[in-house]
Parts: sequence; C-alpha cells; structure tokens
Amino acid sequence: MDASKLLRKPLASDDKYSRGVVGFVTGSEAYPGAAILGVTAAIRTGIGMIRYLGPSSVSNLVLEVRPEVVIQPGRVDAWVLGSGVDSRDSNEQVELIKSLAQTPELAVIDAGAIEIIDFEGLQLRAVLTPHAGELSRLVSRLGQPQTREEIEANPVAAAELAAKLTGQTILLKGNRSVVASDGFVVQAPAAPAELATAGTGDVLAGILGALIAANADAIKSGEVTLAEVALGAIEIHRLAALKLSAVGPIAALDLANAVQSVVGEILESK
Repeated sequence: MDASKLLRKPLASDDKYSRGVVGFVTGSEAYPGAAILGVTAAIRTGIGMIRYLGPSSVSNLVLEVRPEVVIQPGRVDAWVLGSGVDSRDSNEQVELIKSLAQTPELAVIDAGAIEIIDFEGLQLRAVLTPHAGELSRLVSRLGQPQTREEIEANPVAAAELAAKLTGQTILLKGNRSVVASDGFVVQAPAAPAELATAGTGDVLAGILGALIAANADAIKSGEVTLAEVALGAIEIHRLAALKLSAVGPIAALDLANAVQSVVGEILESK
C-alpha cells in the first residue's frame, strides 16, 4: 500500500488523542533498548501520544530519552507487545501481554509476545512480526513444523501458512518481507542489507504500531486492512534505511530518527 494513504498532516482541530495513542509493553531489564527504539520510531512516525508500561528501570530509561512518553495506563488505540520481552520470564509484563490478548484491541505482536500468547484464544486483531526463526517456532507449536531453512527457502508459503494457523496478519521479516492475511499475500521490495543489525526490527514494530493507532477507526470500519498498514510500515522502514545506507552502516536508533524525514517527505508530496 502507498504509505501516503496512512499518513496525514495534523489539523488545527486535532489534539493528541485524535492523532492516535499507541501503547507499548516492550523492553525488559535484559533488553531495555527495544523499548527506546520502538517508542522513538513511533514518535518519528507522527503519533499523538505514547504510553509505556514496563519495569520501572526501563520506564526510567525511556523517560530519560523520550520525556514525552506517558508511563500511566489509559486510553490506547493500538498496542505494541513483546519487543525485548523474554517469554521465559514470569513477571507483570508477561501477565499483562496475556491479559491484553483476551481483549478486542488492535496490536502488533512482536518477538517474545509471539511465544507468550495463546493464539487459540486470541481476541486481539493483530499483525505478527516474526523473523524466520520465530516463525519456525510458532508454526511448529501450532502443529505444522517447519525449519528456519525451509521458511527462508519459501517465505511466501510460510507466511500464508502462519496467517491461516493464527487467523491473524503476518509480517514475515527478511530482506524481502512478506505480508499475508486471509488469502492476501504480497512480498515487499528488497530492503538494504545494512538493515541486518540489532534493533531494526524493534524500529519496524514502532512504526507499525503508530500507523495502526493513527488509522484505528479506518481499520475497524474495514476501510483499511491491517495487511495494508503492514505494507506501509515496511515501506517507511525501507526508505529510512535507504537514506542511511547511502551514507554508511546503519544503527537502529539512527534508523528510528530517520523515519521523521521520510514521513515529512511523504506528507509534502501529498
């Protein structure tokens, strides 16, 4: 999907709520950077408010870098769940992800949350964002085992299978990411190889969460699909990577910040 259809310039009548609220249950004491990367990417995508719910140590780090983030519960239009969360932990964050899975909300299910959530009882409408290894574990858990190598050899078929097994939209990350949902499947254009570095997936999750939150009403009405939003997020992520790779190696936080100029250019071209 053309990412410009998912973005709009704020109006004089807008407030922080009308521009969308995205909530994050991400990061952990072991991987606090995932929270910072996703939150920064969402801010740079253009969102009215961000709520972060996580360990106090991570919340403090997030606030040091992004003081505009709210660390109290409240209204959320879409969630980003699981980036940097260890599925083997037993803590409030894991329990919150399980609880949110039982609500009819919109969400991005990333990393640890893919292994935490029971997809048979899932009430969320979500985009899952696995890499090949995470997808291998997911489809194996759901009774259709595939190795990482098999998935990498045929990512389109693997994404279609996962969409069928979970009933959700799948964004299978890779050099050419694949989006699949209920009979729909598209393989995105190739992204720069420099994206193969730690944290860039957390950035993609943040972009995607912001776009879902900002378009929540259109998604709920059926005007826009989650698959279309996923393709838009991939495109913004790819364009930001192209900007940075033209200069040199990519760092994930630089990528998150580069989203701002990409979104600005898209809005100016509308």
